[in-house]
Amino acid sequence: MNLLITGHHLDLTPAIRQFVEEKVQRITRHFDQVMEIEVVLTLEENADKDKRQRAEVNVRVKGDTLHAESYAQDLYAALDSVVEKLDRQVARHKDKIKDHNNIATKHLQP
Repeated sequence: MNLLITGHHLDLTPAIRQFVEEKVQRITRHFDQVMEIEVVLTLEENADKDKRQRAEVNVRVKGDTLHAESYAQDLYAALDSVVEKLDRQVARHKDKIKDHNNIATKHLQP
């Protein structure tokens, strides 16, 4: 699995990198077929001089790409929120793959 961490308008400190790696392990613990995770951390300055942190994550799994983003005043809060969103998406994706309850219509009793 490849992990790409990018920072726009902010410096990526070792503490931020370590926090991202710990949070991403939560996703890979639930689903082991993750090929690549791309994390983009951004510091946005709005017109009203209010700073807002954005965390955006793309998870590439076999046959699909999952995307989530979150905004918060604190970067760590934005990362927590986006990982929770992705955790739900990965669980839903895993359930779709493992759903073998589809019965062919020719085998159904009339």
